[in-house]
Amino acid sequence: MAVRVWEVSETCYCSHIDLEVALETQLVYPADFIPDQHPRVLAHRCSQGMVCNQFAQPACIWVGTNPGYDPFQG
Repeated sequence: MAVRVWEVSETCYCSHIDLEVALETQLVYPADFIPDQHPRVLAHRCSQGMVCNQFAQPACIWVGTNPGYDPFQG
């Protein structure tokens, strides 16, 4: 059976809430080990997404309220 896990991709400062946040990725690892098969990416999220969703204005793509804005993109 495949395994789903949330792994921290990056930690950075978010100016929207003035806190350090962890950007997480949900990965699915195959049940059997296959050397050339990488895990599949299912979703992305921010560790402080619930805090951002309490504000009246949309935040960013990591929270899910503003898919056109990614403040952490280089």
